[in-house]
Amino acid sequence: MDFAFDTVTEDLRERLLRFMDECVYPAEAAFEEQAATSGWGSPPLVADLKDEARKRGLWNLFLPGEHGAGLTNLQYAPLAEIMGRSPSLAPVATNCAAPDTGNMEVLSMFGNEWQRKEWLQPLLDGEIRSAFAMTEPDVASSDATNIATSIARDGNEYVINGRKWFISGAMNPDCKIFILMGKTNPDAPKHRQQSMVLVPRDTPGMHIKRGMHVFGYSDADHGGHAEIVFEDVRVPVDNLIGEEGGGFAIAQARLGPGRIHHCMRLIGMAERAVELMCRRALERTTFGKPIAQQGVIQEWIAESRIRIEQLRLLVLKTAWLMDTVGNQGAHTEIQAIKISTPITVEWILDKAIQVHGAGGVSQDFPLAALWAGARSLRLADGPDEVHKRSLAYRELKRYM
Repeated sequence: MDFAFDTVTEDLRERLLRFMDECVYPAEAAFEEQAATSGWGSPPLVADLKDEARKRGLWNLFLPGEHGAGLTNLQYAPLAEIMGRSPSLAPVATNCAAPDTGNMEVLSMFGNEWQRKEWLQPLLDGEIRSAFAMTEPDVASSDATNIATSIARDGNEYVINGRKWFISGAMNPDCKIFILMGKTNPDAPKHRQQSMVLVPRDTPGMHIKRGMHVFGYSDADHGGHAEIVFEDVRVPVDNLIGEEGGGFAIAQARLGPGRIHHCMRLIGMAERAVELMCRRALERTTFGKPIAQQGVIQEWIAESRIRIEQLRLLVLKTAWLMDTVGNQGAHTEIQAIKISTPITVEWILDKAIQVHGAGGVSQDFPLAALWAGARSLRLADGPDEVHKRSLAYRELKRYM
């Protein structure tokens, strides 16, 4: 395993770092101000940043193959880490923001020619946003086979009935298409009951009820998280993605890259937390000396650096395995980083907040919002406990 940056990665890193310094960080304060008055839509300055990112060749970096930048996971990892330093702004500015990234991957891998032309291309161009409607309030969605929303065929249409919630990005008026997972055949084998269909936003019977808060944050700046009711929603059978009964497999294919992307960005969040922690510790004085000279603060800083380096190596190994043996071959490592990264970064952010005192939990610093984001990722794409259960079983199986 060689994790040294190749010439392509080094060039993109340099360009992305300049973009962050020259465009993203200076826009953060204005972004927050605009987000407070933009409702559920994207703050106006995002459009200018997207134009600038495209001019600089920093666009769709997440997507391999002909539809994206063609990077490997190992090449993309350090770029996603940089974007993670400003997670509300940098990913969307470069068209690398979830849930659009996962949806574009699904359409590029499983969509037919019409679906790619109608929905993938506008997403690739950054003209629209999208959402992934999987999680439900009435069942434990950590077991995807529990998904209960009905997708019943009626002639040349599918009729959808069910309720979803925490559907990220759905409150944004630019969110024009939903990839919905539901059951087409409840009598089929457990992992062949589910299918995925495309549901345009203006489809009759789809009611967006409310935006869900996350630790008190509306996350309106990137489209919120909606509760949605589907009542006799009809879509053409051509809106089926892949085949009937293929929804569970598509979900697994989507979630693998999504999990590592989250972990890549989390490392960037941790790096920013350490930077803020060090600066704050050097600026503040307690009991006659700088906070930075307090032993407990030095311990936090040292431990944070150790943990970041450990996480980065594991994420890079995972990226390398995904590139060389595929997502299935990297399943153990994908689960390992999904378990370890959010909780470790949560710990680092907690210490950075502590060093900042009252300011750390306020809107004057990004730490509280970053902490909420890291904590929520212990649930997103599968809770820690589910991944630990699966990982433990894989280890035990070797000795059975």
